[in-house]
Amino acid sequence: MYRKFFGVAAVLSLLLPVLVGCGSDDKETIRVYSGRHYDLEGAFNGFAKDTGINVEFLYGSDAELLERIKAEGEDTPADLYMTVDAGNLWLAAKDDLLQPITSPTLDDAVPEGLRDPQDRWVGLSMRARTVMYNPDKAQPSDFDSTDSYAGLDDPKWKGRLCGRTADSSYMQSLVAQMIDQHGRDKALEIVKGWVANDTKILTDDVTVLKTIDAGGCDVALTNHYYLARVLADDSDFPVKPFWANQDGDGVHVNISGAGVLKNADNAPAAQKLLEWLATTGQNAFCDGNYEYPVNPDVKPDALIEGFGTYEFAPINAEAYGSLNAEAIKVMSEAGYR
Repeated sequence: MYRKFFGVAAVLSLLLPVLVGCGSDDKETIRVYSGRHYDLEGAFNGFAKDTGINVEFLYGSDAELLERIKAEGEDTPADLYMTVDAGNLWLAAKDDLLQPITSPTLDDAVPEGLRDPQDRWVGLSMRARTVMYNPDKAQPSDFDSTDSYAGLDDPKWKGRLCGRTADSSYMQSLVAQMIDQHGRDKALEIVKGWVANDTKILTDDVTVLKTIDAGGCDVALTNHYYLARVLADDSDFPVKPFWANQDGDGVHVNISGAGVLKNADNAPAAQKLLEWLATTGQNAFCDGNYEYPVNPDVKPDALIEGFGTYEFAPINAEAYGSLNAEAIKVMSEAGYR
């Protein structure tokens, strides 16, 4: 088992250069392929300490890992697939890569809308993509609280917007949700409106936030935790979140989540890890990256708790996955690069 995992490491390293283990080699072991790159080692060490089960994990992009699992088939060394996008969890389930699990613990810990109806995957943390603004240049009353994303196509925002590149999975999932909610034509109209407002397209969310700070734009869309990271280093950073669509369907939210692989060698221990991460380990899993717990009985980190409460739109994992390619086409057609 142990040699089996490391026996494919040379091949895996072509795409997935980081291999990390937690715990000692003589323990029972589970193996995780993870597209989530943030502060996992602390959580996995906590699980190993509590249960005596060692965790080995391999990083890669969500898409690369899915292709790797398909290629490995029955010989995959992985027990658990972890990702930062509900659409990828849906794709993994659609491709019959995940097995259903029966767990009253997960049923109690994770609200129904944040886990697969057929119990093949479960959300473990939430990440909201919402409006960020410079409070010296804009106020909450300036935004459309019913459809805040569509409202950014208003000409009053011309020359005042920043955005992230179209190859970002976060932007793709947001646009996929807009297609699901409004239809393709309306979603295209909205994105064209962003482009018509001369949105500055930047490489990552931190650069977007720093551009707001530098006066390069007044308003943008980013994931909430990027602001939290900046504020953790600089509490005076002059950017605030506006929770989108609070008079409508709610803010766009995606999840970090995971599922037990159909060909897992140690499915019971992998399920145990999921249950631990959704209960005892929620703060260990979420707080290092300032994500919101899925478990309603667990409080978020104090910094993001200060952002206030919000209502979020229902997560449609099938839409995020099945409409991803269409979302890319919509952004391309609109000229959003």
